[in-house]
Amino acid sequence: MAAVRSIFEYVSNKCYNGLYDAAKKYLDNHWHTMGLETRRVAEIKNAELIDATVQRVYVTDRPGNCIAFDIGLELEVCVSSADHHNDSDDTCYPWLRFSCEGDLSKGLDDWEIREITPYAKRNIPDNSMSDALVPDIRPAQYEKTATDFLEEYYPEALRITKVGEPPIYVDPYVLADRLGLSVLTHRINKEGSIFGQLFFLEADAEMYDIEHDKYVVIHVPAKTIVVDPRMYLFRNLGSVNNTIIHECVHWIKHRKVFMLEKLYNEKIHGITCEVVGGARANMSKQATEKMEQQANRLAPRIQMPAAPFKAKASDYIAKFMREIGAHHEIEVMEAVIQQLSVEFVVSKQAAKIRLVELGFESAVGTFNFIDGHYVPPHSYSKGAISRNQTFTISGRDAAIQRLVNPALHSLTQDGDYLFLENHYVFKAPMYIKKDSEGHLHLTEYARSHMDECCLVFDMEIQGDVSKEYHTVCYLNREEGAYTFNITYNEDFRAKTKEQQKAYRQKEKQEEIEIRMKMTDDPSQCMKLLLNWKGMSNLDLGVAINRDERTIRRIVNGENVPSLETAVLICLGLNLPPIISSKLLDSLGVKLIPSKSTHLWYQEVLNVKYNEPVEDAQAYLAEFDIELK
Repeated sequence: MAAVRSIFEYVSNKCYNGLYDAAKKYLDNHWHTMGLETRRVAEIKNAELIDATVQRVYVTDRPGNCIAFDIGLELEVCVSSADHHNDSDDTCYPWLRFSCEGDLSKGLDDWEIREITPYAKRNIPDNSMSDALVPDIRPAQYEKTATDFLEEYYPEALRITKVGEPPIYVDPYVLADRLGLSVLTHRINKEGSIFGQLFFLEADAEMYDIEHDKYVVIHVPAKTIVVDPRMYLFRNLGSVNNTIIHECVHWIKHRKVFMLEKLYNEKIHGITCEVVGGARANMSKQATEKMEQQANRLAPRIQMPAAPFKAKASDYIAKFMREIGAHHEIEVMEAVIQQLSVEFVVSKQAAKIRLVELGFESAVGTFNFIDGHYVPPHSYSKGAISRNQTFTISGRDAAIQRLVNPALHSLTQDGDYLFLENHYVFKAPMYIKKDSEGHLHLTEYARSHMDECCLVFDMEIQGDVSKEYHTVCYLNREEGAYTFNITYNEDFRAKTKEQQKAYRQKEKQEEIEIRMKMTDDPSQCMKLLLNWKGMSNLDLGVAINRDERTIRRIVNGENVPSLETAVLICLGLNLPPIISSKLLDSLGVKLIPSKSTHLWYQEVLNVKYNEPVEDAQAYLAEFDIELK
């Protein structure tokens, strides 16, 4: 990595002589009004500049290639009470502020001092820049910065169109043309990891030739965005558009970063952006990370301007809910995201994230994939959980948390919560339904009232990842290079409706009564439970894929079942944990906690007991556990 490029360092070297001369002249004319103080010289009658040191450089942006920079210069001043040096001499160190301007394209050769004043702290202006000349854009300013960008270069995109009319889409090629940029498609590297390059200056660049499987040198004109054509094949149009707009942001906001680098490195010609999300130009890591953060945040705000995007989202929500007679936003949110994705020409995930940023929290529960399958959309009351919390976790995380977290184990050990659709949901008719084939699902009511019936987990990303990617990951829980540390949030209390709690209490009371009737006789227990569930030996045999004679021998106490068969019997009878544990004991079967397979068996007996046997088997199969 190259050394950090610093305007402080450049100005300190470039401007020092001029600053020194100006400071000497200022001191000669103003020392008596500068408030110089010293312990050894009671009455100062002479001041002489000995040395000066640049201590601060504050930069603000100016139009074109210019910058303004204020320099905090520390002076070393020898003061005395006479016109010549003597024993009463002393040294003091006042500061002066030099307000300067210069043109980066001229290497600041034309720099000039506009004003010299005694140094005093000032508020940071809105157009301030970092030491590497990256604009200072605070989080609260991103929306305004994107709006200002559009007002200058694509004002029509800010217009809110009438209901029924599509929004005005930001065409990246039109935007690039308005900025004086051209777009070229060419494979950039063999791996295909670089999705975009911005050439500030013309260059002979080495790029990959797919046809001949080798790198070749091609001439790229100045002010050119190069996009890998494979982006059109392996990603989507929304991603391609985002890439071009991303590079346009670099052109407008980060051209001066490039110009500063150019003062140090004559060979540099542009910025390279990789699929992994980092600018790989030969600049300082800190500067490029901040540039990428800004381009990543601004590009979607430019593609999906706040006011038009919110207006269209509200229009589509109302329209789709009216068309299907929906009662909750979540029922139409996927269709809304799809429509917004098409009309603003962005990816579905980009539209989803933008909706959440703009306050549509029901979008959080859409387009989620966990444990290799799709999780149906879900929503909750606004503000019910924070950005680093979730109702949706993997099966492995669910099992681990039950094992290591006593609070969660206690809450789920009696079967009050089932693990369905990757949520721990309260077992009550309002929240859980059975389809025609006997499979359990969350009800539509549950999916739109997750904070009422489901448990919450805290999430923390493990790995080298920046904070704003956290937001993206939390809203887009897909397989990737990052892992989540999931922890049950004991402080969260689901607002389960009292009648549903009462239903579950009545159900548990029945379970307790059955449990009290069970003895240590396996035959008595099996007959009692079959009668309770209204099943015959044949019914149970079909449910767990066992011969009716095998079931009959177990029921009559003639055979002791294997561990797997005993667990399947519990699942086939849909026995709650309080009863399945007693039946296993009566059958002489033990689950050994030190064996991982047995832990998974215990897991399904606790949280999947109310589902068909094949669903429990499929759940275990996801973790390479076979039960048959």
